[in-house]
Amino acid sequence: MTFSVYLPLLLALPLALAAPRIAARGAPGPAAWTLSVAAAVVAICSTWSLTMLALTMLDDVPPLATLDNHASLELPEPVPGLIALVAGLALLAGGVRLVRDAGRRITTNRRLRAVGDPAQQEMVVADWTLPMAVAVPGTARRRGHLLVTTGILRLLSAGEREVVLAHERAHLAHRHHRLTAVAAAAAAVNPLLIPVRRAVEFLVERWADEDAAADVGDRDLTARAVARAALAAAGPGTALGIDGGVAVQRVRALTRPTPAPLLRRLIGPALLSVAIVAVAAAATDSFVHLARAWL
Repeated sequence: MTFSVYLPLLLALPLALAAPRIAARGAPGPAAWTLSVAAAVVAICSTWSLTMLALTMLDDVPPLATLDNHASLELPEPVPGLIALVAGLALLAGGVRLVRDAGRRITTNRRLRAVGDPAQQEMVVADWTLPMAVAVPGTARRRGHLLVTTGILRLLSAGEREVVLAHERAHLAHRHHRLTAVAAAAAAVNPLLIPVRRAVEFLVERWADEDAAADVGDRDLTARAVARAALAAAGPGTALGIDGGVAVQRVRALTRPTPAPLLRRLIGPALLSVAIVAVAAAATDSFVHLARAWL
């Protein structure tokens, strides 16, 4: 096995370091898509690298173990057993995290859908004091809808309520739950991608903010709605998907002009995705050579 098998595990670091900077500038939509796709590519390739490393433990299984001392085969240098074992454990841990994250998302969406059936309407209003507004993803048999509480409706002015609804409609229209789910799955199998997951979560909120501002035609009003909802929120994700840690950044962005695409900032993640696929292909070729020798 060559060193290329380890590179996909390390190439997650540049993407993780670049993600916050990418999220801070330019239009959020293209950045959210690019980071989500790049995270998925990195996660798949790093998982495949771990799989190849873990599979080298098979050379300790008779009769494959007898090949280790067969000099005439000129086998590539084997992976140390400890590294193969660690790779296997990392795969197992990533799988457990992935299942847990998927389970939490499925359970949360099921509970939100159970609050009420929108029938022919796009919105369910729950008589709760908790200020909350969320976009509930649809299913194969049920379309997505908005869930808002009387708490958030009483808190905001008429104009600010329009911002809330426009924000959540944007989440549904662009299927933001899919992007965040992809980024979360990538971070589950490769924890180095956690900063990328956070960046995508921030970007989809910024994307919805920009759509809401365009819909109501007032960036200042949108900024006020975001700020008021953040102050009233009892915890992360209760109103407009805001928590206090990112609300300031989002309000500040809304006080500036509509951001330009700045697509050049996305060249790095795109090239990294291509590079990691090429490296994974080289590692696979080395593994196939080793596997043929075994067989």
